[in-house]
Amino acid sequence: MNITDPSPSDQPVRLKPLPLLIFSSRWLQLPLYVGLIVAQCVYVFLFIKELIHLVQHAWEFSEQQIMLVVLGLIDVVMISNLLVMVIVGGYETFVSRLGLKGHPDQPEWLSHVNAGVLKVKLAMAIIGISSIHLLRTFIEAGAIGTATGRVTETGVMWQTIIHMAFILSAIGIAWVDRMTQTRN
Repeated sequence: MNITDPSPSDQPVRLKPLPLLIFSSRWLQLPLYVGLIVAQCVYVFLFIKELIHLVQHAWEFSEQQIMLVVLGLIDVVMISNLLVMVIVGGYETFVSRLGLKGHPDQPEWLSHVNAGVLKVKLAMAIIGISSIHLLRTFIEAGAIGTATGRVTETGVMWQTIIHMAFILSAIGIAWVDRMTQTRN
């Protein structure tokens, strides 16, 4: 056998027109992921703006005000992390391989990402973001009923209920993912 002849398994499968169209439609998601990259750039701008604001006013802010601004910065970072997971994980899972095998900067989680793992990671990121918002609300809750109060008792209650719904949803997603993993 000639070494230069590719074996039949090395040749790409040739699809019929309709399956080719359906399979190629995954590339329609590319503009969506590029749009999320643009959104992440906006978050970088917001982070820098808030950081400059914190540094400029650090001498006049109270400890509580500094804590609220820092929580806002953490919130921006967590949302940015969520965007990275969706952009990288979603593209790798639903569009095309990135070809990062062996790259020193390849995220550890990317080597075992699939739709189920991505859903669980996203749910956990949303819970983290919700936790930061809830913590900010609890810090501001001391001012309920005052002229400077920005939150209400009803707002605190609903935010807590929504946070608990996120937690229950994440547990449900993880449970369903685990059930499907053990069956396969």
